[in-house]
Amino acid sequence: MYDNILVPMALDHGVSGTTLKAAATLCNPGGRITALHVYEAPQGSVNAYLDEKAVREGLENARQRLAKKTADYGDVDAQIVKGRSYRAIVEYAEKHGIDCIVVGSHKPGLSDFFLGTTAARVVRHASCAVHVCRTA
Repeated sequence: MYDNILVPMALDHGVSGTTLKAAATLCNPGGRITALHVYEAPQGSVNAYLDEKAVREGLENARQRLAKKTADYGDVDAQIVKGRSYRAIVEYAEKHGIDCIVVGSHKPGLSDFFLGTTAARVVRHASCAVHVCRTA
């Protein structure tokens, strides 16, 4: 059982309910669960076509979607950070004293064996326990 659990959430995947339920099961009474979405701002030439207002609107949209996904799960603290997915997750966990990360993962495709999924990278680089919830 854990006292401070981080649940990274991709807002376009349907595994959020599964990972939040797993976190609740693994959490000690009185423990904390934080749902984290990593907002990856557009990079490269795409960024040249977006104004600051569009980026702000995208971030606000992400905040609303995260709030909606966590609304039915009690005292889950919903947070958004900007950055690259696995790196931001690992850094957040280290900075906030997380003792377990509960992350969702899809079945890997061929490209994942060469590039690695976010979940696989979190498993490799996190300094705390990582619980992976596999989807079908």
